[in-house]
Amino acid sequence: DELEGAFKDNTKAVIIETLGNPNSEVVDIEAIAKIAHAHKVPLIVDNTFATPYLVRPIEYGADIVVHSATKFIGGHGTSVGGVIIDSGKFDWIAADKHRWLIDPNPSYHGLSFAKDVGAAAYITYIRAILLRDTGATLSPVHAFVFLQGLETLSLRVERHVENALKVAEFLNNHPQVEKVNHPSVTEDESQKELYKKYYPNGGGSIFTFEIKGGAKEAQAFIDKLKIFSLLANVADVKSLAIHPASTTHSEDSEEELAIQGIKPNTIRLSIGTEHIDDIIADLSQAFS
Repeated sequence: DELEGAFKDNTKAVIIETLGNPNSEVVDIEAIAKIAHAHKVPLIVDNTFATPYLVRPIEYGADIVVHSATKFIGGHGTSVGGVIIDSGKFDWIAADKHRWLIDPNPSYHGLSFAKDVGAAAYITYIRAILLRDTGATLSPVHAFVFLQGLETLSLRVERHVENALKVAEFLNNHPQVEKVNHPSVTEDESQKELYKKYYPNGGGSIFTFEIKGGAKEAQAFIDKLKIFSLLANVADVKSLAIHPASTTHSEDSEEELAIQGIKPNTIRLSIGTEHIDDIIADLSQAFS
């Protein structure tokens, strides 16, 4: 109902994440796709945190999928880049909300991307116009790194998820933790069902927990970590930790932080591929 009420005459698209940042909320891709299409707009899904190994949003009705390749695809936090995948299924002409794809483009001799290119209209426009005008081109070495990363994506994601589920369970049972924001241990029945539907093999190696105390206790905990690195990056093979309220989300107001479920005692973890015993041991000593 909230999404339905948010549409306006000038709404051009609906954009969601498969897993929310930083609290790893699961969204119902299929349901949102139906709502977006009823309003004649495409659904764009940021699938960075889930990766195509765990979830393929186009199979659930998404029209366009994007990834920050810097994260799981690259895997080591060494390269900057992104990926756009166009399903080719959205009918831009029937929607009639994106005239820049329909109207003749003077820089391409009057070509109408939607009419003349067909299913590949959107992605062709990006390559022919945006790439030309902005120069947003990967360097050859970064492209090589991402291609190399794809070769081990499945192995790394399996280890990330395996470790994350054990960490979530460990934190959920720890006396110095108030709450763990991970769909595998949530008490929200709707989140449980969505997690079961979209992540039958598990997922969510980037999530938060709330330590007992406030910002001082959260920051002290992070400072004690030895294996975890204090970095704003995520989805690295290295385990990472950060205090969102004072770093990544520091420009948000108290009201905006509250809406996102970010508290002074919230700590975000990105669980890496180290041995689980080492990860748990590091977290344990940081609580001491």
